[in-house]
Amino acid sequence: MERIVGIHIKKLPEGYYLATSDQIQGLVAQGRTVSETLEIARDVARKLLEAQAGRRGEPALPTVSESFEYQLVVGSWSGATCRVSIPGSRPAAQSARVRIRSTGGGKP
Repeated sequence: MERIVGIHIKKLPEGYYLATSDQIQGLVAQGRTVSETLEIARDVARKLLEAQAGRRGEPALPTVSESFEYQLVVGSWSGATCRVSIPGSRPAAQSARVRIRSTGGGKP
């Protein structure tokens, strides 16, 4: 069952990103990009929840319903290929490659 976990992301002075959560004690993840940090945070959260489930039972976190709001972080730049990660999706649909092309000032 998928759960929704609130994550706080902070950009560190060294240029890395740090993710923590008030909902899962011990969740700390660091990465070079927001997407990488979220990917690491998801893995850490999964392992922490699995370890806690044996001792405390099901976590008191909301489950994913049929519809919910989600903020997607997308890195894009003209004429480049970027990776778009979709946290919470199935592994097979977790990322997609997107080609972004400038049309020059918004003209078709």
